[in-house]
Amino acid sequence: MNYDPYGCPIRYWLSIFGDKWSLLIVRDIMFKERQNYGQFQSAGEGISTSVLASRLNHLEKYGIISKSHDEDHGKRYIYALTDKGKELAGIIINIIDWSEKFDEKTLVEENFISALRKNPEALMKKMMS
Repeated sequence: MNYDPYGCPIRYWLSIFGDKWSLLIVRDIMFKERQNYGQFQSAGEGISTSVLASRLNHLEKYGIISKSHDEDHGKRYIYALTDKGKELAGIIINIIDWSEKFDEKTLVEENFISALRKNPEALMKKMMS
């Protein structure tokens, strides 16, 4: 029997983000302004080159990120969130909020969490732009 990710919202989500790397790549683009393979590779997470290449292709296939040639560096690609990818901002912000409450070693910056708790709509609007 073939696995069909469509129909169930949780199954669909997991078919795209069921590994730890995909969401970390989205995080890096959204919050850390990383744009190219080398920046993702040197992020300090320890992702292998083959897994990174696979995850970037996977996210592009599902329309979460787009890939374009870097005009300044011929062979390099620039990755960016698509509108579909930007829609993940609310989910990621909720994950950050939840984790900050319960992770005693959190690295969430105080000004970010303060902005989130003070005016989540404004923070979300900023993240979507």
